[in-house]
Amino acid sequence: MDLANLVPVPVLLPLIAAGVTLILARHPAWQKIVSGTTLAIVAVLALILCIGADAQGPIVLWVGAWPDGLGIVLVADRLSSLMVLVSSIVTALVVIFPSRRDIADSADGAPVSVFHPTFLVLTAGVANAFLAGDLFNMFVSFEMLLFSSYVLIMLGATKERVRAGSTYVVVSVVSSTLFLLALSIVYGATGTVSFAQLPERLAALDPNLQLLIQLLLLVVFGIKAAVFPLQAWLPDSYPTAPASVTAVFAGLLTKVGVFAIIRVQTLLFPESPLTDLLLVVAILTMVLGILGALAQGEIKRLLSFTLVSHIGYMLLGIALGTEAGLSGAIFYIVHHILVQTALFIVVGLIERVGGSTSLARLGGLAAIPLLAVLYLLPALNLGGIPPFSGFLGKVALIDAALETPTMLAVAAVVAGVLTSLLTLIAVIRVWQRAFWQDRGEDDDRVHSVRVLPRIWIFAASALVGITVALTALAGPLTSFADRAAFDIHRGAYQQAVEEAMP
Repeated sequence: MDLANLVPVPVLLPLIAAGVTLILARHPAWQKIVSGTTLAIVAVLALILCIGADAQGPIVLWVGAWPDGLGIVLVADRLSSLMVLVSSIVTALVVIFPSRRDIADSADGAPVSVFHPTFLVLTAGVANAFLAGDLFNMFVSFEMLLFSSYVLIMLGATKERVRAGSTYVVVSVVSSTLFLLALSIVYGATGTVSFAQLPERLAALDPNLQLLIQLLLLVVFGIKAAVFPLQAWLPDSYPTAPASVTAVFAGLLTKVGVFAIIRVQTLLFPESPLTDLLLVVAILTMVLGILGALAQGEIKRLLSFTLVSHIGYMLLGIALGTEAGLSGAIFYIVHHILVQTALFIVVGLIERVGGSTSLARLGGLAAIPLLAVLYLLPALNLGGIPPFSGFLGKVALIDAALETPTMLAVAAVVAGVLTSLLTLIAVIRVWQRAFWQDRGEDDDRVHSVRVLPRIWIFAASALVGITVALTALAGPLTSFADRAAFDIHRGAYQQAVEEAMP
């Protein structure tokens, strides 16, 4: 079987399932079955693509047989297939997490039965962003996932969610407008938006115009990735959504922005890494993000700030412009998608049991040992405690930075170590206050673990188990990331697309 024919399936299958679940709007149980089954199939297909890309190189499909490179190209190289695999695993587990209260109509009549159709469109947009072989298709992908996220973030239409969603919408519209402006400039100057054709044509432009295009694209994707100073929207937007929605947003959406930055830096401007600028941004993102986390008294906001902070680690690997740095960034992206999603899912359990996510109102949750373990394991992983994958990923990035003999690289190492220590302090503070502080004798809001739906426990336990398994799989994953970085730096992506061109 030609694996190229499988490349569009992770996009098409969720879109078809979205239509089916929309028809089943009055049957939420069947919606959940269709969504879960669809995303599980996508995960299997993504694994096949990942194995195929590793064995034979980038898998390319041109949608349309027009000459001269006209048409839509989808590319599953090692990096994009790995991202589709990890994202499909996360979405397949999270989609079974919402309770009936999340997907049934709310008391004020706001329609939220569109959760599953919208969630499936979101997953299709994420997959298409990873597989897109040109800037315009990537723009369409971003619009797909952003339109879906507008609906999901305001699910239930409560005042708090509408207020936070409005900020998210405004920022996203600004980002999309800048993206369109960048597309116009790129196409006007080069006559193409293909990732395979752009490197040669961009190199022929005036250096000042090249720099303008590069900076404009970095700003667009920096907003989506929530890097400093473009991150202020995230802590106010994510915490208000339902736990399942926040988990996917935190785990995936910012990583799509990071992925796009990798494409820009490695495919379009390989000779212009802007190392100093990106290193400064990485340092500020790490340090200011974690300082914001330490100032929070609400768990979702605290984790939202740690999310911003740890984007800085990924940006550090990209900024170095080396194979070792890129490999470390790829490993850390996989680690952070899984760990951050698991933590937000567990916070959803904490909110269900404790009635709040405010540290001032929580306490005594250590009476539920399973919940305590489910929080502690990914928390320690995020904090970089050995032998977890968070520690291994940070060590790989630090080693790559130390191979670059510059003061900024050394400063980034210091910032990375400091951020890791402060992250550990932040998550342990949550552990101490939510699980061990006294709630008072007359407070009966801490219930038995039996109040948690079994499907919630299964989803959270599976995600946490995968984060722990990353330690055992660190060797194969590191080797895969090394091969992905090597392919990117030797131009395998462009060569494969050109060979498959009609």
